[in-house]
Amino acid sequence: MKREYPKLPMAAVGAVVKKGNSIILVKRTHEPGKGFWSIPGGLVELGEPVKDAVKREVREETGLEVEIDKLIDVIDNIIYDRSRRLKFHYVLIDFLVHPVGGELQDAAKARWIKARELCQYRITKTATKLFQEIGFK
Repeated sequence: MKREYPKLPMAAVGAVVKKGNSIILVKRTHEPGKGFWSIPGGLVELGEPVKDAVKREVREETGLEVEIDKLIDVIDNIIYDRSRRLKFHYVLIDFLVHPVGGELQDAAKARWIKARELCQYRITKTATKLFQEIGFK
C-alpha cells in the first residue's frame, strides 16, 4: 500500500529509548517530517506483533536491543495536502523502552541527547508530545 494518499490508515510503532536522563533522537529521511528529528520507529509488518515491531525498528535504526517498559500512547498522525486531500494517516503506537544491548550506530542519524539539548533540534510535533507525556522537557 502507498504511504502517500493511502486508502487505509497505516499502523506504525515508535520508541522513546531512555537511559538515565537521555533519550535517542533519529533524523527522519522520509516524509512526513523529512529532515526533522524524532524517535525511532516505522511501520508494523504484516503478521508482526506490535511489540516485536518496536524492537525491530529500534534495532534497525540504532543498532540497539531494547526491552519495553510501557505503552506511552496511541495517536493519529493525519496530514492533509494544500487541497485538503488526505496525504498521510498513521496510527502511531508509542512505547517507552530501555536499551539492553548493542551499540548506537551512525551518529549522523541517531544520537543520545539530554532534555536541555532538545532546543537544538527540529523535532516532530508527535515526538514533542511524547516527551511532554513522559516528563522529558
